This record gives sequence, structure tokens and C-alpha cells, in this order.
Amino acid sequence: MAKVGKRIKAARVGIDRNKLYSLDEAVSLVKGRSKTKFDETVELAINLGVDPRHADQMVRGVCVLPNGTGKNVKVAVFARGDKADEAKAAGADIVGAEELVQEVQSGKIDFDRCIATPDMMPLVGRLGKVLGPRGLMPNPKVGTVTPDVTAAVNDAKGGAVQFRVEKAGIVHAGVGKVSFSEEAIAQNVKALIDAVQKAKPAGAKGSYLKRIAVSSTMGPGVKIDLASVASE
Repeated sequence: MAKVGKRIKAARVGIDRNKLYSLDEAVSLVKGRSKTKFDETVELAINLGVDPRHADQMVRGVCVLPNGTGKNVKVAVFARGDKADEAKAAGADIVGAEELVQEVQSGKIDFDRCIATPDMMPLVGRLGKVLGPRGLMPNPKVGTVTPDVTAAVNDAKGGAVQFRVEKAGIVHAGVGKVSFSEEAIAQNVKALIDAVQKAKPAGAKGSYLKRIAVSSTMGPGVKIDLASVASE
């Protein structure tokens, strides 16, 4: 643990934990302090003025990052017949119907994103207890229950990020890799913040965007000045 402590201490040098940085400054600090041997994910944390326990204050949606996520996303599609063929042609990694449902029920979940055609939902609905806690359950609100499997697979492979507010009122999401250019990371951050703003629920009262911080997987968080990113 001592090594981790030293590394984090070193990464925090030069970062004022009470200061609000412009988006460009924050991204530069996060990139400059990434010293790990692997390509860390750049993560965004958005504190919202909502109480997700109330249905009219739930925040969820999907955002296609303009510069992708930098991750190789494994996509599973529940479909039959022509739609199954369409999914395979679009580049889905796993395609199936009843047999795929059985695999998932047995605990074999070898994918990062899950898509289903509407006719498959009576079957897929049985997997709620397995897929739900992992954030993998197909949902029409985020475009993962759809007859247009080609578009859904392309979005998932091309940088679509699903977001959902957690119990504490925070949205967490990856917005790229530290190997991305500062400009690419900043564009992705703005796209996600914009998507979260557009998903503002009817029941949200008072200030909606409260705090935003960006970090790398192993690095310290850097607070972002809302004025440099917010459109409201």
C-alpha cells in the first residue's frame, strides 16, 4: 500500500483540491499525471441535484462520444432470423436467442453491451436479475431495445456510453483514454455533460449540475469549473 500512497501523493502535487479548473486545464493535469504502464481510462464524475429514489428524478440516457471510448466493446445481440444475420453483419460479437438466454442464466456473461430486438424481450425479460445489477439489461430508453440492430451495434462499437445516476446523485462514466489528445478528451467530456443536461428530469429542483470532476483510473480527481462546460 505504501507504493500506492506515494504514487497518488506525487500525482497530487500541483493540484489544488479546492480550486475549480477550466476544462482544458483539468484535462491537461489528468493527462500529465498519468504515470502507469497501462492506458488509463479518463473518468468523469457529475454530482447532480436530484434524489434518484424518486421516479421523477431519475437520470439516465446514452451519449455517443465523438472520439469513441478507446475500448474494444464486446456486444451481444438477442435476435432471431434476419435480425440475427443483420447483427452479425454489423459486427456483433455474440448473437443468439433461446440458447443465449440459457448461457446468461447459467452465469456466462462474456460481453460489455447487450442489445435486443423488441420481439425478444419476453425472453430477455427473464434475465433482469442477472443483467440488471450489471447495467446490461436492454432498455428502449437508451436505444438497446430496437429493431434497428445495425445502428445499435454501430453505436455500441463506436463509442456509445450509457449513463445512469447512482443512489448518491452521481453519474460516473468513462470518456476516453489518457492516450487521447487533450482536445479529444475535452470534446468527449463536453458531449457527455451535454447529454446529462438534456436528460434533466421534470422533478429536478434547484441547481441541477452541482460539481464535476475528471480523473484517470489511478489518478486524483480534478474539479472542473462549471462555467467552462455548462450550457445552462
